[in-house]
Amino acid sequence: MNVSAAIYGCAGPRLGAEEAAFFRDVRPWGFILFARNIESPDQVRALVSALRGTVGREDAPILIDQEGGRVQRFGPPHWRKYPAARTLARLSGGRVVQREAVRLGARLMADDLFSLGVNVDCAPVLDVPQPGAHDIIGDRAYGETPEAVAVLGRAAAEGLLAGGVLPVIKHVPGHGRATSDSHLDLPVVEASIEALRATDFPPFQALSDMPLAMTAHVLYQALDSRRPATTSRRVIEGVFRGELGFTGLIMSDDLSMQALEGDMNLRARQSLAAGCDVVLHCNGNMAEMVAVAAGVRTLSGRAARRAEAALARLPKRPEPFDRREAEARFDALLEGASA
Repeated sequence: MNVSAAIYGCAGPRLGAEEAAFFRDVRPWGFILFARNIESPDQVRALVSALRGTVGREDAPILIDQEGGRVQRFGPPHWRKYPAARTLARLSGGRVVQREAVRLGARLMADDLFSLGVNVDCAPVLDVPQPGAHDIIGDRAYGETPEAVAVLGRAAAEGLLAGGVLPVIKHVPGHGRATSDSHLDLPVVEASIEALRATDFPPFQALSDMPLAMTAHVLYQALDSRRPATTSRRVIEGVFRGELGFTGLIMSDDLSMQALEGDMNLRARQSLAAGCDVVLHCNGNMAEMVAVAAGVRTLSGRAARRAEAALARLPKRPEPFDRREAEARFDALLEGASA
């Protein structure tokens, strides 16, 4: 079955005829949802079903950014509001309590997603924020040290997997030093390779067994003075796969972000040439998606095997789970910290 090495968004809460025809033609590996696509649980289920119907694969990945805090696509009134990673990382009681809260929060989020047919969460954030960095990461991080981020990031990933949802570790090889927002322009990091190895790389190396990862649209002068990580073979193949040992599927961050140069066709081609297995395009703009589709190839070879292996990590059914008990315990952990 031909599958293209791309993940696309769609424009609204219902799939349009033009979009459906495009997806049937290009057969992307998966899809991603945003707030613009969400009205109610039944509507989301219908949209998820329609998207998968265009490619004829019941397990086609449906992605969402559901971290908690300010990055949470599903929220009230239909879904619970979750605290930011930093809030959980600062709970009193030490690392044992923090880890339980992070895993439990992720397990609850996975329960939300699984019930809607969403099987991939673009979380956890493994970036380690540094003094003076832009707040684009900020409270999305699980701490200020590599150790804290690695331990709590794994707890989040384990909670998602237990609930039948694949985690995506991001943003490789670390967005915590960026002094600008890569949605708007290209951040340039001047830190030495020694500093990156000491602080930025360790969480990604610690979670190198995860099935999926997302790149950073950040230029690291010590690694590649010309290209941001997403389009740098030195970073993706040399650092992430080589030095850090990641064997899972690597996706680009959103190609429509302003950190990248060139048209969408060029961005897609450069990302794949650098070592990304699939590219991600999020905004649902049809003209841009057509350009991306012209620049991507069929998912094959090692990339196809990584994609297959990632989906094989999904459990046949989530681990046993009592939603009411889990919410009561999660609330007790949060209340205990604020008491």
